[in-house]
Amino acid sequence: MTVVIDPGHGGEDGGAVSPGGVQESHINLALSKRLRDLLCFAGIPTVMTREEDVTICDEGLGTIRARKTSDIRNRVAIVNGTENAVLLSIHQNSLPSSTVTHGAQVFWNQQEGAKELAEAIQTSLNGAINVGNEKHTKQIPPTVYLMKHVTVPAVLVECGFLTKQEETRRLQDETHQRTLA
Repeated sequence: MTVVIDPGHGGEDGGAVSPGGVQESHINLALSKRLRDLLCFAGIPTVMTREEDVTICDEGLGTIRARKTSDIRNRVAIVNGTENAVLLSIHQNSLPSSTVTHGAQVFWNQQEGAKELAEAIQTSLNGAINVGNEKHTKQIPPTVYLMKHVTVPAVLVECGFLTKQEETRRLQDETHQRTLA
Protein backbone atom coordinates (compact mmCIF):
# COMPACT_ATOMS: atom_id res chain seq x y z
CA MET A 1 0.00 0.00 0.00
CA THR A 2 1.12 3.52 -0.77
CA VAL A 3 -0.54 6.39 1.08
CA VAL A 4 -1.14 9.38 -1.15
CA ILE A 5 -1.36 12.47 1.06
CA ASP A 6 -3.23 15.38 -0.45
CA PRO A 7 -2.76 18.70 1.35
CA GLY A 8 -5.97 20.35 0.17
CA HIS A 9 -5.92 23.64 -1.74
CA GLY A 10 -2.62 25.51 -2.26
CA GLY A 11 -1.15 28.42 -4.16
CA GLU A 12 -3.77 30.95 -5.18
CA ASP A 13 -6.47 28.70 -3.70
CA GLY A 14 -5.97 29.18 0.03
CA GLY A 15 -9.19 27.38 0.96
CA ALA A 16 -11.00 28.49 4.10
CA VAL A 17 -9.60 31.50 5.96
CA SER A 18 -9.91 32.11 9.70
CA PRO A 19 -11.24 35.47 10.94
CA GLY A 20 -7.59 36.29 11.77
CA GLY A 21 -6.43 35.56 8.20
CA VAL A 22 -4.94 32.07 8.64
CA GLN A 23 -5.27 30.14 5.37
CA GLU A 24 -6.37 26.54 5.33
CA SER A 25 -3.82 25.58 2.67
CA HIS A 26 -0.87 26.44 4.95
CA ILE A 27 -2.15 24.30 7.81
CA ASN A 28 -3.00 21.46 5.41
CA LEU A 29 0.56 21.44 4.06
CA ALA A 30 2.19 21.53 7.50
CA LEU A 31 -0.02 18.68 8.78
CA SER A 32 0.53 16.65 5.63
CA LYS A 33 4.31 16.90 5.93
CA ARG A 34 4.15 15.74 9.56
CA LEU A 35 1.91 12.84 8.54
CA ARG A 36 4.27 11.92 5.69
CA ASP A 37 7.26 11.93 8.05
CA LEU A 38 5.47 9.67 10.57
CA LEU A 39 4.34 7.23 7.89
CA CYS A 40 7.82 7.11 6.35
CA PHE A 41 9.31 6.49 9.81
CA ALA A 42 6.90 3.54 10.12
CA GLY A 43 8.08 2.22 6.73
CA ILE A 44 4.89 3.07 4.85
CA PRO A 45 5.47 4.40 1.32
CA THR A 46 3.93 7.81 0.68
CA VAL A 47 3.33 10.18 -2.20
CA MET A 48 2.45 13.85 -1.68
CA THR A 49 0.26 15.64 -4.22
CA ARG A 50 2.13 18.86 -3.35
CA GLU A 51 5.13 19.71 -1.15
CA GLU A 52 4.93 23.50 -1.50
CA ASP A 53 2.24 26.15 -1.38
CA VAL A 54 1.38 25.84 -5.06
CA THR A 55 -1.50 25.08 -7.36
CA ILE A 56 -0.89 21.78 -9.17
CA CYS A 57 -2.03 23.02 -12.56
CA ASP A 58 -0.81 22.79 -16.12
CA GLU A 59 1.30 25.65 -17.47
CA GLY A 60 -0.13 28.59 -19.39
CA LEU A 61 -3.70 28.57 -18.13
CA GLY A 62 -5.13 32.07 -18.08
CA THR A 63 -8.05 31.98 -15.70
CA ILE A 64 -8.33 31.01 -12.06
CA ARG A 65 -11.16 28.65 -12.98
CA ALA A 66 -8.99 26.87 -15.58
CA ARG A 67 -6.11 26.56 -13.08
CA LYS A 68 -8.40 25.18 -10.35
CA THR A 69 -9.93 22.68 -12.78
CA SER A 70 -6.48 21.59 -13.91
CA ASP A 71 -5.33 21.36 -10.29
CA ILE A 72 -8.08 18.98 -9.20
CA ARG A 73 -7.72 16.83 -12.33
CA ASN A 74 -3.98 16.59 -11.76
CA ARG A 75 -4.59 15.49 -8.15
CA VAL A 76 -6.91 12.75 -9.41
CA ALA A 77 -4.23 11.67 -11.92
CA ILE A 78 -1.57 11.48 -9.18
CA VAL A 79 -3.81 9.33 -6.99
CA ASN A 80 -5.08 7.05 -9.77
CA GLY A 81 -1.54 6.74 -11.19
CA THR A 82 -0.13 5.46 -7.89
CA GLU A 83 -0.13 1.67 -7.62
CA ASN A 84 -1.93 0.22 -4.59
CA ALA A 85 -2.88 3.69 -3.39
CA VAL A 86 -4.99 4.87 -0.50
CA LEU A 87 -5.83 8.58 -0.39
CA LEU A 88 -5.77 10.80 2.70
CA SER A 89 -6.93 14.31 1.81
CA ILE A 90 -6.19 16.83 4.56
CA HIS A 91 -8.46 19.84 5.06
CA GLN A 92 -9.75 22.35 7.62
CA ASN A 93 -13.39 23.13 8.17
CA SER A 94 -15.21 26.46 8.42
CA LEU A 95 -18.62 27.26 9.81
CA PRO A 96 -19.02 31.04 10.02
CA SER A 97 -22.46 30.69 11.65
CA SER A 98 -20.86 29.06 14.71
CA THR A 99 -17.73 29.99 16.62
CA VAL A 100 -18.18 27.06 19.02
CA THR A 101 -18.26 24.09 16.62
CA HIS A 102 -14.93 22.29 16.75
CA GLY A 103 -13.15 18.98 16.31
CA ALA A 104 -11.92 16.65 13.58
CA GLN A 105 -14.22 14.62 11.35
CA VAL A 106 -13.51 12.01 8.69
CA PHE A 107 -15.40 11.46 5.44
CA TRP A 108 -15.08 8.47 3.07
CA ASN A 109 -15.68 7.75 -0.60
CA GLN A 110 -17.53 4.78 -2.09
CA GLN A 111 -14.49 2.61 -2.79
CA GLU A 112 -14.14 -0.69 -0.94
CA GLY A 113 -12.25 -0.28 2.33
CA ALA A 114 -12.70 3.50 2.58
CA LYS A 115 -15.43 3.37 5.24
CA GLU A 116 -13.38 1.06 7.46
CA LEU A 117 -10.30 3.28 7.07
CA ALA A 118 -12.36 6.37 7.91
CA GLU A 119 -13.80 4.71 11.01
CA ALA A 120 -10.33 3.70 12.24
CA ILE A 121 -9.01 7.25 11.74
CA GLN A 122 -12.09 8.79 13.40
CA THR A 123 -11.75 6.49 16.41
CA SER A 124 -8.13 7.57 16.78
CA LEU A 125 -8.99 11.26 16.42
CA ASN A 126 -11.86 10.96 18.90
CA GLY A 127 -9.47 9.51 21.48
CA ALA A 128 -6.66 11.97 20.80
CA ILE A 129 -8.31 15.36 20.18
CA ASN A 130 -12.11 15.05 20.20
CA VAL A 131 -12.51 13.85 23.79
CA GLY A 132 -15.96 14.93 24.97
CA ASN A 133 -16.78 16.08 21.42
CA GLU A 134 -16.66 12.76 19.57
CA LYS A 135 -17.54 12.82 15.89
CA HIS A 136 -18.86 10.12 13.53
CA THR A 137 -17.71 9.39 9.99
CA LYS A 138 -19.86 10.33 7.04
CA GLN A 139 -19.87 9.39 3.39
CA ILE A 140 -18.56 12.24 1.28
CA PRO A 141 -21.15 13.84 -1.02
CA PRO A 142 -20.72 12.95 -4.70
CA THR A 143 -20.22 16.65 -5.46
CA VAL A 144 -16.61 16.49 -4.17
CA TYR A 145 -14.76 15.97 -7.46
CA LEU A 146 -11.55 14.46 -6.07
CA MET A 147 -13.30 11.89 -3.91
CA LYS A 148 -15.76 10.98 -6.69
CA HIS A 149 -13.14 10.48 -9.40
CA VAL A 150 -10.37 8.60 -7.61
CA THR A 151 -10.52 4.85 -8.06
CA VAL A 152 -8.97 4.00 -4.69
CA PRO A 153 -10.18 3.98 -1.07
CA ALA A 154 -10.13 7.63 -0.01
CA VAL A 155 -10.82 9.61 3.12
CA LEU A 156 -11.03 13.34 3.63
CA VAL A 157 -10.07 14.53 7.10
CA GLU A 158 -11.44 17.87 8.27
CA CYS A 159 -8.90 18.43 11.06
CA GLY A 160 -10.63 21.34 12.79
CA PHE A 161 -12.63 24.52 12.40
CA LEU A 162 -10.89 27.73 11.40
CA THR A 163 -13.96 29.65 12.58
CA LYS A 164 -13.14 28.77 16.21
CA GLN A 165 -10.28 31.03 17.32
CA GLU A 166 -8.84 28.66 19.94
CA GLU A 167 -8.90 25.73 17.51
CA THR A 168 -7.19 27.82 14.82
CA ARG A 169 -4.42 28.58 17.30
CA ARG A 170 -4.04 24.85 18.13
CA LEU A 171 -4.05 23.86 14.45
CA GLN A 172 -0.96 26.04 13.97
CA ASP A 173 0.82 24.53 17.00
CA GLU A 174 3.52 21.93 16.20
CA THR A 175 2.61 19.71 19.16
CA HIS A 176 -1.06 19.64 18.19
CA GLN A 177 -0.11 18.97 14.56
CA ARG A 178 1.97 15.95 15.66
CA THR A 179 -1.01 14.66 17.66
CA LEU A 180 -3.28 15.06 14.63
CA ALA A 181 -0.76 13.34 12.37
